Amino acid sequence: MKNKILVTGGDGRFSKILKKQNLKLDLFFASKKQCDITNINSISKIVKKIRPKIIIHCAGLSRPMMVHEKNILKSIDLNIIGTSNITKVCKKHNIKLVYFSTGYVYEGKRGNYSENDPVKPFNNYGLSKLGGECAVSMYKNSLILRITMTEKPFLHKNAYTNLKTNFMYHEDLAKILPKIINKKGILNVGGKSQSVYSFAKKTNPKVKKAKAKLKDTLPLNQTMNLKRFRSIIS
Repeated sequence: MKNKILVTGGDGRFSKILKKQNLKLDLFFASKKQCDITNINSISKIVKKIRPKIIIHCAGLSRPMMVHEKNILKSIDLNIIGTSNITKVCKKHNIKLVYFSTGYVYEGKRGNYSENDPVKPFNNYGLSKLGGECAVSMYKNSLILRITMTEKPFLHKNAYTNLKTNFMYHEDLAKILPKIINKKGILNVGGKSQSVYSFAKKTNPKVKKAKAKLKDTLPLNQTMNLKRFRSIIS
């Protein structure tokens, strides 16, 4: 018998891709209306109805990045308090929790960050996701995925030639998800270490070169060490 898996953020970008994949997983996608992560009673209600063995927690606030600077209350409510609420319910019902975090929890200056390296987010989005990590880390029946992913094809007209990262597409993560959801601890997840431009031009040939400047306040080597991740999916 398959384990029932509840996916929060069921109407979000990644969930829409996940629904299209022919995965051998018993997935239930909960919309914001069905599962309001800022309301612990809402979470408890859907959990009692679905009775999942695993929760994949995708719900939260991501783009536009500036919203985390301009509206910290919303960022805190969704990414920190919302994730804490999910963790509480998982603990109460002994449900495995898989949390979608971000590579932005690292400082992003020297690159090749491993799961054991110190964290130092460079923007409020990273701080909000790290706040969620703090709650999830207290619950041992959990997996934190530090992911760097985006939509396919690459959305933007310009891409940085001097900023290195581990971008992967939503479709790539969806395909390998069954191989990693039973793991525990913290796992860096991403694609090949390369410039944003090198990544983008493969699916968007019209993308133009751009250079990140100091005023952009973006660290230039956000790459992660993916040794553990690759050993799991190989």
